[in-house]
Amino acid sequence: MADVVLDGVGKVYPDGTRAVDTLDLSVTDGEFLVLVGPSGCGKTTALRMVAGLEDISEGTVRIGDRVVNRVPSRDRDVAMVFQSYALYPHLNVRDNIGFGLRLRKMPKAEIDQRVLEAARTLGLEEHLHRKPRQLSGGQRQRVAMGRAIVRRPQAFLMDEPLSNLDAKLRVQMRAQIARLTRDLGVTTLYVTHDQVEAMTLGDRVAVMRKGVLQQVAPPQELYDRPVNLFVAGFIGSPAMNLFSGSLESRAEPNDPKDAADGPLSVRIGSQRLHLPPELLAARPALRYYVDREVIVGIRPEDLYDLADEEAPFARDRDPEGAVLTAETDLVESMGSEVHVHVRLDAPPAVTADVQELAADVGNEDQVPDPRTASTEVVARFGPRTRVREGDTARLRVATDRMHFFDPETGLSVRMRENS
Repeated sequence: MADVVLDGVGKVYPDGTRAVDTLDLSVTDGEFLVLVGPSGCGKTTALRMVAGLEDISEGTVRIGDRVVNRVPSRDRDVAMVFQSYALYPHLNVRDNIGFGLRLRKMPKAEIDQRVLEAARTLGLEEHLHRKPRQLSGGQRQRVAMGRAIVRRPQAFLMDEPLSNLDAKLRVQMRAQIARLTRDLGVTTLYVTHDQVEAMTLGDRVAVMRKGVLQQVAPPQELYDRPVNLFVAGFIGSPAMNLFSGSLESRAEPNDPKDAADGPLSVRIGSQRLHLPPELLAARPALRYYVDREVIVGIRPEDLYDLADEEAPFARDRDPEGAVLTAETDLVESMGSEVHVHVRLDAPPAVTADVQELAADVGNEDQVPDPRTASTEVVARFGPRTRVREGDTARLRVATDRMHFFDPETGLSVRMRENS
């Protein structure tokens, strides 16, 4: 096991395309780090440079104590698991798992021992005699994992290994990979487009966009404290609701307290939300934005059905400045929760970040028109909600968990102006 360090790593193709730009990233010994981002963001290219499958244009890649920029892939002591299982169809499971060890001319007894240990770990003992065509997708992926395990490498490199599986198998294999890497304690760099996969697997998650690292942090920190609009919109399912608003002082004209230290609210269309003291303490830079436009972000789970007796805040039902009213467009029952789509009378947030996020999920033709005066917002309600399509919904907002972003830079408004 070893650290994997990328120091100022870049990749520029002969036509001038810069796929990865000055990437600084460190995967510590035994850590599971996930690279996530939209298609074409450079995450797979970064992984392939670590593996030695892509040449490095600039910077340094180190595995353990060695700089491996010019070390051939076969000599880097890493094991790669691909999106395609890459199994030999004419070999059975036993021979597929042990193939790399035979190439190294290891003694047969040691090969047999390692293969059996890997098969036990992955629940493949009963399938050692079978050919790949006789296996399910999940079993084939486990064979590919077994082929990596038996090598006992310094690091695992995984490139979207679950993308070819159906939804149920992905969940099962996700749990198995998490247990396996935890038990083995092997340094792992894992690439995926699926942000749910990233959040559930990674000790830390690194978000990339257009070849540039946006943020790297533990999953919950990434979710709670996104550094910019792109990370906020990319991480989360359903995605964070984003719309335009403007900050206003709530101080009376003759009140000695003003925007410098007085109460603030955010105007959202024709409605207002009061910003609680704990939010202003966590985001003091908001005071620089009084009488200015901001982009407001609210997670779907931070919107509650005011009419639901079992919802949080039920005892504090209708506080001033913490409720939004919106018309219900669509209600989706998910069993354990209900996703309620409402139309809020607030201008949509339309920036390059929002457009890229829409394109990533195939909605590039549905980017909202900035000239419109309403935005679709998704709320995650409890299963007992009685809201129906066409109703006027009253949404209790967890105002202490709102997010704010600078509309020009896209940066989260936190400790200082434009930060």
